[in-house]
Amino acid sequence: MLSLLHSFDEVYYGQFVSLYMKRVFFIDESGPPLGHMILALGGYLGDFDGNFVWNRIGAEYTSNVPVWTLRLIPALCGSLCVPLGYLLVVELGYSHFTALGASLLLLMENSLIVQSRFMLLDSVLIFFLLLAVVSYLRFHKRKQTLISLWKWLWLFLSGTSCAFAVGVKYMGLFTYLLLLGLAAVHTWHVIGDKTLCNVVVRFLVLVVMPALLYLGFFYVHLILLYRSGPHDQMMSSAFQASLEGGLSRITQGQPLEVAFGSQVTLRSASSKPLPCWLHSHKANYPIRYENGRGSSHQQQVTCYPFKDVNNWWIIKDPSRQSLVVSSPPRPVRHGDIIQLLHGMTSRFLNTHDVAAPMSPHSQEVTGYIDFNVSMPAQNLWRVDITNRESDRDVWKTILSEVQLIHVNTSAVLKLSGASLPDWGFRQLEVVGDKIYKGYQQSGVWNVEEHRYGKSHEQKERELELKSPTHDDISRNLTFMAKFIELQWKMLTVRNEESEHKYSSLPLEWITMDTNIAYWLHPSNNAQIHLIGNSVTWTLANLALFIYVLLFLTYLLRRRRKIEDIPEACWEQLVLAGVVCSGGWVVNYLPFFLMEKTLFLYHYLPALTFQILQIPVVVEHLYTHVLRSPSQHKAFGGVILAALCSVYFCYRIFSPLTYGQPELTSEELAALRWRDSWDILFRKR
Repeated sequence: MLSLLHSFDEVYYGQFVSLYMKRVFFIDESGPPLGHMILALGGYLGDFDGNFVWNRIGAEYTSNVPVWTLRLIPALCGSLCVPLGYLLVVELGYSHFTALGASLLLLMENSLIVQSRFMLLDSVLIFFLLLAVVSYLRFHKRKQTLISLWKWLWLFLSGTSCAFAVGVKYMGLFTYLLLLGLAAVHTWHVIGDKTLCNVVVRFLVLVVMPALLYLGFFYVHLILLYRSGPHDQMMSSAFQASLEGGLSRITQGQPLEVAFGSQVTLRSASSKPLPCWLHSHKANYPIRYENGRGSSHQQQVTCYPFKDVNNWWIIKDPSRQSLVVSSPPRPVRHGDIIQLLHGMTSRFLNTHDVAAPMSPHSQEVTGYIDFNVSMPAQNLWRVDITNRESDRDVWKTILSEVQLIHVNTSAVLKLSGASLPDWGFRQLEVVGDKIYKGYQQSGVWNVEEHRYGKSHEQKERELELKSPTHDDISRNLTFMAKFIELQWKMLTVRNEESEHKYSSLPLEWITMDTNIAYWLHPSNNAQIHLIGNSVTWTLANLALFIYVLLFLTYLLRRRRKIEDIPEACWEQLVLAGVVCSGGWVVNYLPFFLMEKTLFLYHYLPALTFQILQIPVVVEHLYTHVLRSPSQHKAFGGVILAALCSVYFCYRIFSPLTYGQPELTSEELAALRWRDSWDILFRKR
């Protein structure tokens, strides 16, 4: 058992396993939660307490980390892919001898072995993809009767496996869509002579059930991770308040309804570039900016990405002088006109027809100062509750999403996305946007912290702003609300992508012009690399080319009413092409459209289907193309030579697959079959 960390992805997944063990909420924008939960199950089986710092590649595991159980499930799934490959070829209608060849090719594929030996998810993904296809083919081949229990159990297993594949990695969606397309064609053929019930059951099992299971993965994920964590600030205030600790400790007991006289902090609904709160401080805009444009020289209003006493504002009724909540409180409703008074500096939130410092197409937002010049206060704002249920909805703490619309100019208070220079302390710019249209998160705010103001004097108010709240009100989001928000964040929030030493382009995968160093012994040349079996990859590319050539030839000749093979063989060949060639296409071509850092292991699902194409093409050539006994004998020799070459290539690269035995620098240099491979070695 390797005692050191995987080069980068085991470090990546390990931190999420630790958070599961501690029940701490997190977001991983790279994929759904099922894969992480499967790895966390390994940690649970090994009694892992989550106490390990996953921050240094190559760090040695401590005794409390159950390495064996953490790597058990990926290894088990990788092992089961071999018999599944065998079954898939059999279900396509090919001989058991051909299926045995397929399983041997998978068994001796170095890249699949490496990927299944670590705490990674690719072997788990491939397992569910193969299981989904095998189960569906078994369903399709069984007698078409509605009451056949086993037949429908296979369909149920296929739908479940599709859901699990998508739940492990979004890449599973590619094969799922391929399978849905295949099922749609098969369903079309039974509509005419079968009942509607048959079609409905297929739809429920292959579409509705996977969607429900996908929701279920998130439900379990959110049930397990109920504590506040490092990714809280990416979520809305309502979501944060639903977690134990963190914001919920601050907001617990806050008044629900915002009233005139309320003291509030206003959080921007946008998390780009950072979550932040409406803020002001005792600093004015410069009289002139660097580009020569002038400003109002009034007090700066910004959005500040940290909690601060200067984030507090008082909601004032323009028709009254009072800055405290009356008894009973008068709630603020949708459409009401308010003023916002900065709690610590007593400046009203103001905007006017002066260009904003970083966004000159928008209006400057200020804390109004009367300089006795012809620039009157324009500090009235209309409350627009965007998620209201009625036109007289009350503004609610955390729950209400609000746009503040300037009465004089109809500009919307929004976050521009730009950062101010040093004179603005690098805080985020807030502007008034007169051309704002529709719903944009940058123009939506919600009250996060809230208390009912009771102090009339400024000094007393400042002390009050620093004190905790008192009233006890409970707020919980529904599961669906939390799911929608979390899923949206996962799909839209992206960390800054940077080039990695081992990142690669999809065109480099076909010919394996790249590799990934997974593990290097700290004192000798023992190491593990993600490098495939070069012979198998070459045969897979050749088999794909031959299949396309055969398919096009048969198709063109069939158009001319020339049938070189029986109809049943043609249908068998087409089905094999849809599954194997189609599986390669849908799992490979989408990466050309992705703007993310890519690695060689992203190619492994496509490679698996491409490898299964090899024995399919071999049997077809042997059975339907080569006619004479001498041709069969010669082709048999070619097949044997190819299998021996696959085995010898597997053995040659096995030291880089298993990390043993240690090789000398000269032996490692001999394994560098391509100049683009990065083989590491220490000269002695």
